[in-house]
Amino acid sequence: MTIDSPLALYEHHVQSDWLDFNDHMNLAFYLLAFDKAVDAFYHYANIAEPYIEERGMTMFTLDANVTYKRELRGGDPIRVTMQILGIDRKKIHFVEHMYHGTEGYLAAATEWLVIHVDLAARRSAPFPDDRWEFLNKIAEAHAHMPVPPEVGRVISLNAGKPG
Repeated sequence: MTIDSPLALYEHHVQSDWLDFNDHMNLAFYLLAFDKAVDAFYHYANIAEPYIEERGMTMFTLDANVTYKRELRGGDPIRVTMQILGIDRKKIHFVEHMYHGTEGYLAAATEWLVIHVDLAARRSAPFPDDRWEFLNKIAEAHAHMPVPPEVGRVISLNAGKPG
């Protein structure tokens, strides 16, 4: 099995009810689209609904940071890619990029940290070996990719300014 670098598992379009009073995609719907792409990744990695039901394990989000680059308008096609930045036995750190589906420009990016959870205990738990092996293969396939500039950003009035 070939693993794409980055993964491209989600495409959609900006729906009319996703628009705000500025006639562009509202910030809440960027998160919705990014979250749908995360769901697509969970299905790809076999840690989605069947896994949750069979093993009682799931993923929780610990942190997410969205960077907006360029607006999207009603009807615009979108394509979301995902790159794993790091992984350990319980957590995955990744970044997603949302592109205009035909013009190709970067519209937004989001950095995530998610954790594997045992639902019965409501505590973090290590990935089972079979899932861990596959997640590691994805991480290895992405290891050669540079860390995008949107990763690790700080929100501040002085962000990006020296001193």
